[in-house]
Amino acid sequence: MPNAFNFGISPFDCLSTDERQLVRDHLDIAYFRAGDTVLDPATAPTHLFIVIKGAVEQRDGDELVGHYGPEDSFDGRALVAGKVSSRFVAAEEVLAYQLAGQAVAELISRNATFGALLFADLSKKLSALSARGSQHEMQSLSMARVGQVSVRPVQTVDAGTDIVSVVRVFTDSRTDHVLVRDAQVDPPRLGIFTTTGLQRAILHGMPLAQLPVRELATFKLVSVSPDDYLFDAQAVMIRHKVRRVVVATRTESGSETILGTLDQLDLLSFLSNHSYLITRQILEATDLDGLKTAAGQINGLISLLYRGGTPVALVARVVQELNAQLFERAWRLIAPDDLVDNSCLFVMGSEGRGEQLLKTDQDNALILRDGYTPPEDLAGICQRFSDALADFGYPECPGRIMLSNPEWRHPAAEFAQTVRRWLVMPTPESLMALAIFIDAHAVCGDAHLLEDVRAEVFKLVTDNDALMARFAAAINAFESGQGWWNRLLALGDEGQLLDLKKAGTFPLVHGVRALALAHRIPATSTVARIEALAADSRLPPDLAGSLVDSLHFFMGLKLKTGLDALERGERAGGIPLNQLSSLDRDLLKDALGVVKRFRTMLHQRFRLDMV
Repeated sequence: MPNAFNFGISPFDCLSTDERQLVRDHLDIAYFRAGDTVLDPATAPTHLFIVIKGAVEQRDGDELVGHYGPEDSFDGRALVAGKVSSRFVAAEEVLAYQLAGQAVAELISRNATFGALLFADLSKKLSALSARGSQHEMQSLSMARVGQVSVRPVQTVDAGTDIVSVVRVFTDSRTDHVLVRDAQVDPPRLGIFTTTGLQRAILHGMPLAQLPVRELATFKLVSVSPDDYLFDAQAVMIRHKVRRVVVATRTESGSETILGTLDQLDLLSFLSNHSYLITRQILEATDLDGLKTAAGQINGLISLLYRGGTPVALVARVVQELNAQLFERAWRLIAPDDLVDNSCLFVMGSEGRGEQLLKTDQDNALILRDGYTPPEDLAGICQRFSDALADFGYPECPGRIMLSNPEWRHPAAEFAQTVRRWLVMPTPESLMALAIFIDAHAVCGDAHLLEDVRAEVFKLVTDNDALMARFAAAINAFESGQGWWNRLLALGDEGQLLDLKKAGTFPLVHGVRALALAHRIPATSTVARIEALAADSRLPPDLAGSLVDSLHFFMGLKLKTGLDALERGERAGGIPLNQLSSLDRDLLKDALGVVKRFRTMLHQRFRLDMV
């Protein structure tokens, strides 16, 4: 009975004391020489193997489909299915634990998490990991929903009520805001009036006892659902620059029932993080130095949220909103008002899709309103903006995809003509420019300028299979054949770094982007595109779910290694495979397997073998 077994590795780290004893009672050690067959389809599986030393290759015919090194386990799926589907061969001398199949079956029956981590697909593994910490996560700030916070009851007054009477409502109800119902317009509208509006009321000039509240109320309510995550509510407040939102439920008929309001201070007291402080610093900054101070705190906030267990998708959502506020404020400090009003500043790439976390290269551009004469110093203004972002920690784009590059700032008609040229006269470079552009997200100015130009893409996308095939073929830009897959399966070589973007993120993101463009889906985020494709039966539901899980796993893994690098004072780079935990290696293999399956589907859908 081996005593040195490491119960800290996945999936054994989720076992109870009694379950660990069951493992010890049924554990043995096996030795295999290089070239020996450990398992093959001709034999019935009897044990689960956990590699101590050496490496085992899993092969389907001549194709390498799996590689197992120290602390990796195999083949749980075979034990559950009762048959071996692949051949497992010792690539070198192998020393391994072997756990009797009857003990594995009992562990699976006792512990659902163990079973899921042992033989399930990526989605089920991630769900099991989530469930494993569910008790903690339900109390976690990151998973809290709006309905869990004390929503403030709200008073409603008629729009014709005078300001003095409204102040009496403030005093009697001990509140600082009321909803304002205006039934004299068609359709009736609902607004909000707060104590902040009292200053404007005093300066209005009309006696307060005669001034109707409709004159000073805001009738563009910002609302959230009680089922929304608090981080989503926080992102909404950041985006709309408000300090409170209305909490409302929506019926199937589309009508809303107001439950109350959620104040920024109440939300912050619940979340206890610094995003609000960063937002205020950004909005109140009077110069670029003030913005630089705020920008310098964003990575710290990301670390705080992620280390605290906040799901990576929610972290990315908050980061997107903070970056948008930062870029908008910087542009307004640098550009004159007439330029801001007659242009649209937008970001592209992962920033545009809302999938950016730690700061990376700038990807931005500028559309000018047709007929508008920009300042003579437009080039200098745009260069100062790019320089400011670089000073904030966002490096210049090596490909010069920035508004400081004249090729990425044009009047709307000229920009639309450029986009049409990318489509009708495609080159590898123009198709990648198109790919970057259709991910664009407006951050300042007139967003309609961007939407009008982007609409040109969907006008010209027809059932041109050859064009779409050339666009989709970029998924093969970094690797060809099976070489990349075979190398990535050999995880654990000393010093080996994985370029996660090339191996997994880019083919996933661009493949989804190509499908979305082919089916004229206007969504810009990868997850929204996947959901729309699945809803339209363009993606199988199981593959769609696995793609979302894989994307979020890639984002989390990149963030984790990036934060570790920053703590060491280094710049984030590739993923050091030999430093990954056995669980992360296992999940990485599964996620890359999902990408491989998706690439196969894309090859068939776009006939990429013909390109």
